[in-house]
Amino acid sequence: MTSSDPAAEVIAALAASGQSLATAESLTGGMIGAALTAVPGASAVYLGGVVAYATPQKTRLAGVPSEVLDAHGPVSAQAAVAMANGVRIETGADWAIAATGVAGPDPQDGHQPGEVWLGLAEPGGVVRATRHHFAGDRAAVRTATTTAALELLFGALERESPHSATRS
Repeated sequence: MTSSDPAAEVIAALAASGQSLATAESLTGGMIGAALTAVPGASAVYLGGVVAYATPQKTRLAGVPSEVLDAHGPVSAQAAVAMANGVRIETGADWAIAATGVAGPDPQDGHQPGEVWLGLAEPGGVVRATRHHFAGDRAAVRTATTTAALELLFGALERESPHSATRS
């Protein structure tokens, strides 16, 4: 991605394709949604999001089955996938991006600060997760997670429809 504003590229790509987006966030605390809604015209494509910070809220708000959390924990590929899929289904969005992980400074359940999972739910039900490790303090991890989520989403949009996802 070449733009200094990945959120603007995501909004433009979604608008060009006539598709919508929802978010499910944990460690970012709404930073992905905030980045998206800072872009003029976001209301045409961004349906909304959930901040499911506490583990039980991932079930209540983001649709993560408690069995997933019991078996794999909140910092896992399975949780990220379930968050993305849950919010996509709940909102009726075409796409959803989810972020879960450990911002720090303390480890969580054996996971070190900077460990992040992003979940991406695409149209047609394709859902996948990517693992990331970000260095830095809490703020740096949260910012890097937000940027990585937007870049992951833009890359998927670009692959799906190369003519509609244009770079600024």
